[in-house]
Amino acid sequence: MPADARVLLATKPVDFRRGAHALAALAAEMLGENPYSGVVLVFRPKRGDKVKIVHWDASGLVL
Repeated sequence: MPADARVLLATKPVDFRRGAHALAALAAEMLGENPYSGVVLVFRPKRGDKVKIVHWDASGLVL
């Protein structure tokens, strides 16, 4: 991950059954962010005991 990457933390919980592409689409829809621009997206479930981190690199989305 690049040192100058922007990190966006979702404040509302998400359904953790969603995969990387669904979470990226959610970020694009709700935040108006391009998830394929190198931004780091951090999501949490309702319980708040885990996180899912989604990042785009040259090979694709990494979860």
